[in-house]
Amino acid sequence: MRTTGTSARAPESPKLGLTVQSAVGAAGLPAPRTLRRWAAAALERDARVTLRFVDGREGRALNRRYRGRDRATNVLTFVYDGGVSLAGDIVLCAPVVAREARAQRKTLAAHYAHLVIHGMLHLQGYDHERDDDAARMEARETALLRNLGYGDPYDPST
Repeated sequence: MRTTGTSARAPESPKLGLTVQSAVGAAGLPAPRTLRRWAAAALERDARVTLRFVDGREGRALNRRYRGRDRATNVLTFVYDGGVSLAGDIVLCAPVVAREARAQRKTLAAHYAHLVIHGMLHLQGYDHERDDDAARMEARETALLRNLGYGDPYDPST
């Protein structure tokens, strides 16, 4: 009698539907293929995501309207569907990201990678309002970025 063992199938990777929009000049913006790699690295379940690059004016208007803060910020995340499959937008304000990268002495690519991952984690329910949640989210960001070849975004020496 011949028996065969059951083979455990590797779980399928989550599926990512990604749209990239740019309302600013393309100089210095990551390529769509790179953006997809960063977003997929942080993906824990199926998602449809739009990454939108905006200028300071649009970034400020969105932050004022949705967060009540009258200034542009580096990244905003909007979740539209929190079910089994996620849908949402991640808005990156290009001039703010560039200014922060210079001030923090990081490459623009490293800072964009961090903010894409940060936004992706927010889409999936991560938050940093409480200290313990922030520690969990920052540890996840750091591990994902390390796997992508970047340093710790919270360590000023990297």
